[in-house]
Amino acid sequence: MKILNKNEQSGRSMVEMLGVLAIIGVLSVGGISGYSKAMAKYKLTKAQDQLTMMIMNIRTAYVTSPGYPGLDNALAGDYKLVSQEMVVSQGGSSLISAFGGEVIVSAVQGADGTANGAFQIIFNGLGKDACTSLASSDWGTDGLLGIKVSSAKQSKDDSIATGATAADCSSDAKDKLCQPAELPIALGLARSACSSNNQNSISWVYN
Repeated sequence: MKILNKNEQSGRSMVEMLGVLAIIGVLSVGGISGYSKAMAKYKLTKAQDQLTMMIMNIRTAYVTSPGYPGLDNALAGDYKLVSQEMVVSQGGSSLISAFGGEVIVSAVQGADGTANGAFQIIFNGLGKDACTSLASSDWGTDGLLGIKVSSAKQSKDDSIATGATAADCSSDAKDKLCQPAELPIALGLARSACSSNNQNSISWVYN
């Protein structure tokens, strides 16, 4: 009967250990990849729900008002027009989306030129994939005046002139107000309009 010496025993256990570590490594990489994809999908769905809820609540709150005077982050937070998980400061002046980027709510000029005749919701700090998905989603046409995609941060001072001539979004959706006739934004256009700098932003304008 052959008796294994210590060197043979050590060599065999080392090979087995390396095999186990390799298997663990492969499983870990697959698990992390799957988790990342699941989280990205969860955040996208959450962001879509947040936006839909905001639009519905704002329009309901102002249903008897001629326009949206006084609408801003603080009012939206105080009157619970936004999901409370979006509120990150007392008084609701600071809001964030499911992706952790800044959210801005403000009244803007209406399609007929009326002051505060419409409102806009801005999602800042979006990655390329999130920006592409949100920009190319079909948001319907009920009250939607336009969608603006930018690879840079937008602010409430970047008010969209909704009464202006419709921008042509057939070839370049970036930094242009794509109006209902041009929506939803094609996936390819949305992809090219959103950059990889994680500083993308989207504005939705409703009356």
